[in-house]
Amino acid sequence: MNAPIEPHRFSLEPIEAHRFANLCGQFDEHLRLIEQRLDIEIRNRGAQFEIIGDRKKSISAENLLRRLYRETKATELSPDMVHLFLQESGVEELDNHPAAEVGVALRTKKGMIRPRGLNQQRYVKEILANDINFGIGPAGTGKTYLAVAAAVDALERETIRRILLVRPAVEAGEKLGFLPGDLSQKIDPYLRPLYDALYEMLGFEYVAKLIEKQVIEVAPLAYMRGRTLNNSFIILDESQNTTVEQMKMFLTRIGFGSTAVITGDITQIDLPRGTKSGLNHVIEVLKEVPGISFTHFKPKDVVRHPLVQRIVEAYERYEERTDHPTTAQDSREPRRDA
Repeated sequence: MNAPIEPHRFSLEPIEAHRFANLCGQFDEHLRLIEQRLDIEIRNRGAQFEIIGDRKKSISAENLLRRLYRETKATELSPDMVHLFLQESGVEELDNHPAAEVGVALRTKKGMIRPRGLNQQRYVKEILANDINFGIGPAGTGKTYLAVAAAVDALERETIRRILLVRPAVEAGEKLGFLPGDLSQKIDPYLRPLYDALYEMLGFEYVAKLIEKQVIEVAPLAYMRGRTLNNSFIILDESQNTTVEQMKMFLTRIGFGSTAVITGDITQIDLPRGTKSGLNHVIEVLKEVPGISFTHFKPKDVVRHPLVQRIVEAYERYEERTDHPTTAQDSREPRRDA
């Protein structure tokens, strides 16, 4: 017969009742969330905790609970926050990478933004250290949000004079011509994620004022041709929908004192069939050029609803089993009729 699993025991200090209530959540919902994710059982009586399950997962759960308990000193925890901490380094790496607790932070008008997990921290550090940076990976990994946060931080520190937000106007199934309004109004829906991040970090009225003064400029990629951008922080979002020519054009716009961040997801390309993605191409062309960084995010880095991570992973498994990726059109061979 198998020997019973020895429970993993530890205690948290200092003993403060309101902090333990915050840690556990209403009806212990935070503990139940951790149990479900790690397939363990958590029992506690006050400051004394007992975890039953796989040894490695139990140690990871202890490290996670200790980190969350430190957060309770100044923060009201929520299930969303617990989920974000669970996402950091895939949780299973918490015991192997204690350095993940200390990292960079970005200052915005509405407060400090701290990257979650090793990959996000690496991404932000690369942005601060290099003039051209690529963030590549699935939706929900914080690529665009952290790029906007880095831009706002640079503006607040006055290391740049303006922020430029750029996106290719490529439709995901719908046509621009059917949208109401002039060109600016047609383009705005494509830039909404960038606006939303700015509003959250700076406030609606302040963003509107900066746009009016052209300190923040939002533009479609086509408007970049012929410009040279100095002392700017430039973000090219959804770059998987650039052509090879557009990507080269954008990268050669960057002037002195400027930082560029290019984000994209090579599994969600909306270009016409047979058109090569500029992002796919540039990964090969510039991968060994000094001063240019590439950060690749994986499904475990997704910081949205847990189902988003599972959806991304399911698509990856499906595409590995077949020879026909569902969205990366430029990676497919032209169809041949039998």
